[in-house]
Amino acid sequence: MNDSRLKPKRYSRAVETTSPGRPRDPAVGERITAAAVEVFARQGWSGFSLDAVARTAGVGKASIYLRWTDKEALLTDAMAAVFAPIADIDSGTLRGDLEQLALLLLTLYADGVRGTAARRIVVESEVTEAVRERWATVRAEQIATTRSIVRRAVERGELATDAPVALVLDSLCGAAMLHPVAVSAAHLTEPALARHAAAMVDFVLAGASAYPRR
Repeated sequence: MNDSRLKPKRYSRAVETTSPGRPRDPAVGERITAAAVEVFARQGWSGFSLDAVARTAGVGKASIYLRWTDKEALLTDAMAAVFAPIADIDSGTLRGDLEQLALLLLTLYADGVRGTAARRIVVESEVTEAVRERWATVRAEQIATTRSIVRRAVERGELATDAPVALVLDSLCGAAMLHPVAVSAAHLTEPALARHAAAMVDFVLAGASAYPRR
């Protein structure tokens, strides 16, 4: 299996597809997951509830239970969808892949609601057991997917076999997370983010090529 195509698991889709009757409107599910991200971004895990999500989405709580078994499953599914586009990155070159990854993450973290939720899930998955257990699998798949970008580059001969994979990705992903909170809004326009993504990749690749071999 090509691990560059790993997708985050949908923890509750069996609930949505096994019961008989008229197919459920996917637009309702999208409204619910968007509302879940919004509630989580604004209130964190302590304020995250199915009642709050239902009110924000403008649906009955029964609509949520038709699709998700509990709030842990809903939050995991909603946040996995936020990061899911990472799995589609495959430009054919290392630079292209890294620029796509950098721009995707910069754009995500510059988005007020989704960016806040993305940062919160990192913290909550460390301190909240119910979130940590569900998120661990998604996180492992994210790591495998991003590392496959570098492994493909090694296979194509773009990087040495002993290239510092973790350092390349940590440097790029960490910088993408921090940049939107460290600069003014003028630096968060689409053109500015694209330029910064390219500069980040230049910096990371220069560092990777100069990294001392042991």
